Amino acid sequence: MSFIEKEAQHVEGFAPELAVVTHGGGKKLEDPLVVRPTSETVIGYMYSQWIQSYRDLPVLINQWANVVRWELRTRLFLRTMEFLWQEGHTAHATAEEAQEETLQMLDVYTDFAVNDAAIPVIPGRKSDSEKFPGADASYSIEAMMGDRRALQSGTSHNLGQNFAKAFDIQYQDANGTQQYCWTTSWGVSTRMVGAIIMAHGDDQGLVLPPRLAPTQVVIVPIYRKDAERSTVMEAIEKIEAMLGQDVRLKVDQRDEYSPGWKFNEWELKGVPLRIEIGPRDIAKDQVVLARRDVPGRDGKSFVPLAGLADIVSDTLRDIQNNLLARATEFRDANTSEPVRLRFV
Repeated sequence: MSFIEKEAQHVEGFAPELAVVTHGGGKKLEDPLVVRPTSETVIGYMYSQWIQSYRDLPVLINQWANVVRWELRTRLFLRTMEFLWQEGHTAHATAEEAQEETLQMLDVYTDFAVNDAAIPVIPGRKSDSEKFPGADASYSIEAMMGDRRALQSGTSHNLGQNFAKAFDIQYQDANGTQQYCWTTSWGVSTRMVGAIIMAHGDDQGLVLPPRLAPTQVVIVPIYRKDAERSTVMEAIEKIEAMLGQDVRLKVDQRDEYSPGWKFNEWELKGVPLRIEIGPRDIAKDQVVLARRDVPGRDGKSFVPLAGLADIVSDTLRDIQNNLLARATEFRDANTSEPVRLRFV
């Protein structure tokens, strides 16, 4: 608690989200423990111990941590009481370096959201009323979900010298003068998982971008007799060899479920591409490809076994691009510019 109270503005902004432990071991604690959403105060104290000279700068720390926010109404992935997140904390010698770091991380998050998660976010500066408590300026990436609501998906904060002065983070410059550092913090959390679900999912379940999908391709064998099983599985082994290590691949060999049941399950899990193969396909040297981003028959095609690796690679790339294009079109169609009125 003594750390939290060093920065009045920060306390005021975070007080409703803090859980405070007042007793431990049957005794009242002299300095209550605060379970909190972010680590600026702890990091600020440590920086004050570590940083002595301009030669120590910049200090750049990234951590993954579980944090707690005292939420009265939780929403799965979006605002939960405990969540896993990645947060960075940096200290710099100049205001220019801190601002450069702040914007660089905003660009990193934007690049990840657009090019990996296929979510067309809008990066920008938040208003003073919405900025992080204790920051000079806050920046975020905002995404539109399938219900047409905006979701803050990542943030980057220029903390100026506010935390440096609160925690006495100083360094001696080249001229021997004591100076306060300029600090930043930034982070994304498991909220991004929720963003991917809500930006791309449909009534049949998840739709995962190939670049992030744990399983990019699932192969479902189709056969009716034991004699057919061995022939189909031999063909699948050859397909596995064709696709190699470049594709995250799973073969569904479960005999207790029908092919149709498997189709539904893998669609529910959002696997981008499904390969179906049975005795008739083997006889024609072909397989069936089913794209998750295009439901029903329109998403199915017959493709030759020859050159399958290139076809799969191209299809995964096309699915990734299609998800981004579709999400961008949806966002733009549901975005309105405010009307400026002038009264004379």
